[in-house]
Amino acid sequence: MRVKDLSKSDRPRERLLSSGAAALADRELLAVLLGSGFRGASALDLASQVIEQCGDLDALGRSDPHRLLTLRGIGPAKAARVSAAFHLARRAEARPERERITSTTDLAQACAPLLRGRAQECLVLVVCDTRGRLLRRTVMTQGDSERTVMPVRQVITEVLTSGGALFGLAHNHPGGSLEPSREDVEATIMLTEAAETVGLRLLDHVIITDTGWRRIPT
Repeated sequence: MRVKDLSKSDRPRERLLSSGAAALADRELLAVLLGSGFRGASALDLASQVIEQCGDLDALGRSDPHRLLTLRGIGPAKAARVSAAFHLARRAEARPERERITSTTDLAQACAPLLRGRAQECLVLVVCDTRGRLLRRTVMTQGDSERTVMPVRQVITEVLTSGGALFGLAHNHPGGSLEPSREDVEATIMLTEAAETVGLRLLDHVIITDTGWRRIPT
């Protein structure tokens, strides 16, 4: 049976999009990579044959693209896609663990390099996943020597589009004071409430100067 003859709920690509890659068997994941089979064999059939002929997934992942070309139904495009996918997976595993934000101190240390030494007040956003791993760190706004704006909607949108679940904020006081202003406290409360309405969590908001940092209480 051809893959396109299966019901949509049974097709590997549609199942991956609806249920996630973890719901698919090895041959289904490989079938998504292959994209198609050959005359008389579906992409699922071809995937099963490739895994069987290579021995297992580990052997398939270590196979040279030219070795894959010797398998029936595998042309240059399919061999290149399979080889590239396994190589990307190895690169991802080899990379060091992402920086994690697990405390207010971590947040301050992550933001300080972007804020210290500036003559203008700036706001830095740090976006993390559910485990606190750093996904994005960026300067959101830049004001004058006394204040910068707190763009609540823009911050929430940035966290959501970055795939974050947790986030932290920091801004500098060029004048050197670590005392939060009334506006600092009100903006932090407003952002905390806005985050909760969309299932996000504000880790903390800190003030950073050239000599130290302080958490803004809420």
